[in-house]
Amino acid sequence: MRKNSIKNTRINGEVQKELSSIIRNEIKDPRIHPMTSVMAVEVAPDLKTCKAFISVLGDKEAKAATIKGLSSAEGYIRRQLARTLNLRNTPEIRFILDESIEYGVTMSKLIDDVTRKDASAREEEEE
Repeated sequence: MRKNSIKNTRINGEVQKELSSIIRNEIKDPRIHPMTSVMAVEVAPDLKTCKAFISVLGDKEAKAATIKGLSSAEGYIRRQLARTLNLRNTPEIRFILDESIEYGVTMSKLIDDVTRKDASAREEEEE
């Protein structure tokens, strides 16, 4: 199975949906922040490994605690995935912190600041 095949894309989507459901509804670990979302999932073509990109809305301590909590619950998460998904192999999951949303928000704020400063400078020139 190729990496970008239709089957692999479909498996990625199913694993992402089930993984987010498991994290949201079934894991009771207090280390896992309530504002945790699964941004993307990349399952290897041989179905042995899986990278789960996790986004956490919070400070650095909350992010580190969430990743640590998810890593410690990996066995339970794999068992639940195996129960809900009908795959030949249940992949080993590596949780990776995804900070792309925060980066986008930061860049958006910077752009807004620059446009505000530019607009105020134009108003001062006109007066």
